[in-house]
Amino acid sequence: MFTGIVEELGEIVRTTDTGGDSALVAVRGPLVTSDARHGDSIAVNGVCLTVVDVDGGVFTADVMGETLRRTALGALRPGDPVNLERAAALNSRLGGHLVQGHVDGVGELLSREPAAQWETVRFRLPAGLSRYVVEKGSITVDGISLTVAGVGDDWFSVGLIPTTLKLTTLGAKGAGDPVNLEVDVLAKYVERLLGDRAAGGDR
Repeated sequence: MFTGIVEELGEIVRTTDTGGDSALVAVRGPLVTSDARHGDSIAVNGVCLTVVDVDGGVFTADVMGETLRRTALGALRPGDPVNLERAAALNSRLGGHLVQGHVDGVGELLSREPAAQWETVRFRLPAGLSRYVVEKGSITVDGISLTVAGVGDDWFSVGLIPTTLKLTTLGAKGAGDPVNLEVDVLAKYVERLLGDRAAGGDR
């Protein structure tokens, strides 16, 4: 479990095809690897990956083909920046919202509108996700916990403060760039519960 508060802007070092529809990804992140061990979870652009090895500020993780196909990780190349966050500790503050690191779909940056102190950025929503996104609700974009400023049938917008623009990958992304999206898991549970009730279920 994560909070969507990016700890460090890391970098893809290499991606190695390991056969069998999978890859081994090496990521540089001195902060997140400072206490990382084999088996720990680190979110890379919002995708929960399991640490296989740590060496000199670089960790490696196995990535299945399913993950490469259903997220934007497959498009990353050596040198690309990535948002990194270690799994949340039970005694830490919840600065963002509850994030699983399970990507629900890949969106696309549509436009940026700079203002004096922030930017309004609009993203395309994949089909089927708009019902989980509400104005003033939470959404995770490339691992960043953000508040929804506006929403339509196939888009949503957020306001990005200077800190977010400077310390995450969203500061450099342009129109057409893909982003990993994770909707608020609470919305999905509510939908399931209400659906069961409407169907006469007791769960």
